[in-house]
Amino acid sequence: MSRLWEKGLPLDERVLRYTAGEDHLLDARLVSHDVRGSIAHAEMLAAVGLISDEDCAAIRDGLNALETSFDAGEWHITLDDEDVHTALESRLTADIGPAGGRLHLGRSRNDQVLTALRLYLREAALDLSSRVEDLQSSVVDLAKRQGDVEIPGYTHMQQAMPSSVALWCDAFNEGFADAISGLASANRRIDKNPLGSAAGYGTPGLPLDRDLTTEKLGFAMTQSPVTAVQLSRGKAESALLFEITLLLQDLSRMASDLLMFYTQEFAYVSLAAEVTTGSSIMPQKRNPDVLELLRASSATAQACLDESLMITAKLPSGYHRDLQRLKSPLFRAIDLAMESVDIMAYVLEGVRFLPQNIELDEGIFATSEAYRLVREDGIPFRDAYRQVAKRYAK
Repeated sequence: MSRLWEKGLPLDERVLRYTAGEDHLLDARLVSHDVRGSIAHAEMLAAVGLISDEDCAAIRDGLNALETSFDAGEWHITLDDEDVHTALESRLTADIGPAGGRLHLGRSRNDQVLTALRLYLREAALDLSSRVEDLQSSVVDLAKRQGDVEIPGYTHMQQAMPSSVALWCDAFNEGFADAISGLASANRRIDKNPLGSAAGYGTPGLPLDRDLTTEKLGFAMTQSPVTAVQLSRGKAESALLFEITLLLQDLSRMASDLLMFYTQEFAYVSLAAEVTTGSSIMPQKRNPDVLELLRASSATAQACLDESLMITAKLPSGYHRDLQRLKSPLFRAIDLAMESVDIMAYVLEGVRFLPQNIELDEGIFATSEAYRLVREDGIPFRDAYRQVAKRYAK
């Protein structure tokens, strides 16, 4: 196996395992994106006369065939491959001959990796936004079914003012709308084309047309200057992880409410039997495990964000292999967010509020009574506040 960086020198197997890390396991999701970036690069090379049209066609057809065979399970990325980029190029060269070796002209593995990653992140952010929209639909459906049911509004874990299922749903629905807006905002850092920046200092002497690959790949802009590309590593990743963390915090708080409402002491809601689990020892138990795991999801997301920020903190400018370790927390948080959003949407379909079990404390209308005194008697609010407070003093 010939890796993109090899110079014919021996490599200790232990060093390969350590430096390759999890890439051969993580990179399956990047195959189609690396194919797309490589084809755009080859077409640009042909357009500026650095490779022939025939070689470009062979590269394009060869890469498309490799993507198809990968999707069919005919090959996998192995430790010997190290990562998706070597896996594709080595197989391409084996399939089409010398033309495959011309593909890497004018790029480094650094900008190649980042191009595939940004294409994936752009797609992942849109996918997650679509899932959040489906979650919003589940929230809206719950509000339509039972929005009129009165529930206590809590402050400091005490009944404070009257609320309703509709108000409870609307609060989270607005939070999820904000998450969609935040994911779109994160795309500002993602949607920059790094291809052609090579190892971070461009490709002296080669007449590359970076704007052409920007157009072909649908990026909003060409990232410039070339020295800014490696300096930006981790920023788009952390921006997306930040929005995921905020999203999962809202999910966590929704799960926390439902867990409280589901206790025997509250019994405000019932859950569909198929989303609860049994106890290994207590025959009567049905456990809301899925909500407990949803409650914990924000901790995982925040840990992924912290890991991303700490990897890039205090790195000098330019490329450093530390950046490889961004993939694991990034992919873990994206997968967790998608799974969590989907499962909460499913759980909400079976949530039923039980108005017969919901009791509002008599003092919950105290603020409304104080407002009534202000309106009807014209007294200052603080005087009305004190009058009403005396009635409920304990």
